[in-house]
Order: sequence, then C-alpha cells, then structure tokens
Amino acid sequence: MIDTNKGLWLSILLVTGLLIYLLAPILMPFISAAILAYIADPLVDQLEKKMSRTLAVSIVFIVLSLLAVLLIIVLLPLLEKQFLVLAEKLPLYLDRAQNYLIPLLKEQLGVDVTRFDLNVLKHSLSTYWRTAGGIAANIIGSISHSGLVLAGWTGNFLLMLVVTFYLLRDWDILVARVHALIPRRNEKAVARIAREADEVLGAFFRGQLLVMLVLAAVYSTGLMLVGLDMALLIGTLSGLVSFVPYLGFIIGILVAGVATVMQFQDVTPLLYVGGVFLFGQLLEGMFLTPLLVGDKIGLHPVAVIFAILAGGQLFGFVGILLALPVAAVIAVILRHVHERYTSSELYTE
Repeated sequence: MIDTNKGLWLSILLVTGLLIYLLAPILMPFISAAILAYIADPLVDQLEKKMSRTLAVSIVFIVLSLLAVLLIIVLLPLLEKQFLVLAEKLPLYLDRAQNYLIPLLKEQLGVDVTRFDLNVLKHSLSTYWRTAGGIAANIIGSISHSGLVLAGWTGNFLLMLVVTFYLLRDWDILVARVHALIPRRNEKAVARIAREADEVLGAFFRGQLLVMLVLAAVYSTGLMLVGLDMALLIGTLSGLVSFVPYLGFIIGILVAGVATVMQFQDVTPLLYVGGVFLFGQLLEGMFLTPLLVGDKIGLHPVAVIFAILAGGQLFGFVGILLALPVAAVIAVILRHVHERYTSSELYTE
C-alpha cells in the first residue's frame, strides 16, 4: 500500500512537471495572478473583518493596481532616459578608460593592458547600440501596427487582472477545499508542513519584495546625491538582485565604482559610493531583513542561484518565477524528512 501511494504521488509530480513544461507559454498570466493573490490575501483578510469579502477584494485590487500603474508611469521613463544617457556617454567613458584607467592600473598595479585596443570595443559597442536602437524601433513600430500582437499582450494583462480578482475573492475557499482533500491519517503532518511553507513563502514574497524595493530606493537616492549619471539604473538593479544575499551589494558597488571612475576620473567619489552601499548593507542586515523577512526562508545563496538557473533552464521565464517558491517549499519538506530520519531507527541504531 505504501509503495502504491509513493508511486501515485510520483506520477502526480511527473505529470504536473510535464504539464508545466508543455503549457509554459500560456501559464504566465495565471502564475502571475496566483502570486499577486497570495501576496495581497492578508490585506484582504484584515479588511474582511469590517466588510464583505468582495468589497475588501475590490478595494485592495484597485489600490494595488493604481500603485502599479503609478510606478510604471514614473519609473519606466526615468529608466529609459538612463539607458539613453548610457548609450550616449559610453564612447566617452571608453576614451576615459583608455586615457586614465589603463595608465592608472599600469602605474599602481603593474598591469599592462596596453595591447587591448578600446577603440575596437568602442566601435563595436557603438554599432551595437545603433543596431539595437533600430531593432527596438522596428519592434515598437511592428507592435503598434500589429493588432494581433497588441491584442495578445492586452489580453494577457486583462486576463491576469481578472484571474487575480477571482483568486483573491475565493482564496480561502480554495485553501479549504485543498485541505479537505488531504488523507485524514496524514492531515496533521501535511498541515504542519503547509503552515511552515506558508510562513516561508509569505516571508519571501511579502518581506523580501519590500526589502528589494527599499534597497533600490536607498541605493538610487544615495548615488543620485553622489552625482552619478547612472544612479537610478544601478540602484534599481542592485536592489532587485538583493534577494540573493550580498549579490546586490557586490554587483552594485562594482558597477557603480567603475561608472564613478569613468564619470569623475577621480577615486575620491568612490568613498561616497562605498558609503552608500555600506549603509544599504547595514540597513538590510540590521533592520530590513530581521523586521520584514526574519529567518524563515532558510535558503543558502548557492541554493537560490541554482534554483533560479535550473528553473529558467527547464521552464523558461515561468520556471524563474516558480524557482524560489518551489525551492522554499522543498527546503521545508527536506527539513521534515531530516527530522523523521534522525528520530527513526535507521539513524539511532
């Protein structure tokens, strides 16, 4: 009987993985809607104490939609401007590297890179930017003239909104129905794992998302005060990749350091840049992560990187979206398996 149950669960997992792989192109709006519904459900539960579930869902849904639209309207034009500035100043930065950075490396570190001709790189990058700009313009033009593409994108966005609304409205009902399907003899163990998995996922989705947004704002604001041209672009990138411990700090300080030297041709502003990222790291480690995330996720940075790469390799962008939630749940299950193993006769004998 036990072998039969194991075979059944293994078959379910295999079929589920196969379906995700086959249906990946159309799963995007549904997975995005499920993630949004999961994040917003606690807010709806709080409002539901004072009003009907449908009205609470409507209020949360409208507020979050307005905030998302406002963020897109404000942030996207600024990021686009940063990309244009980068494209315009890249040849100048390469000239400065040729005339200032390379001699500095040779003088201070004894590194001889004079054989590396940056003029070739500058020409290649300039050609790439012109080509990319032409391609982007053609893509935008084709989208604006192609009713099918525009209708498809609009349809997926509207579908995500509709699915998010209905999932939020019926979230508690869906959870109760799933709970009712659990075999009674396994109900306590499965419910315990589900509660811990919910804590892990909640800490990741809600807490880590807030940490990323706060760090992006802190890094961007600090680099703007330093006077760095690419402040918003570098700060946003550093904040968004901070879900992997220390990765946002490392990438941000390296990219910002190079950009600072290229722009100011002086090492003094590097001290201010280092201060910005040191402040962000201390803020994250001492306040943001303990307050918003806690120690519930329990995923090693290497496991995070592997999960994202594996998810992307197996299922594309859908796999990237699912990678960390699935890895967090697997980590919870493995902890319970480890507990059962250490308390079993196989370990104690």
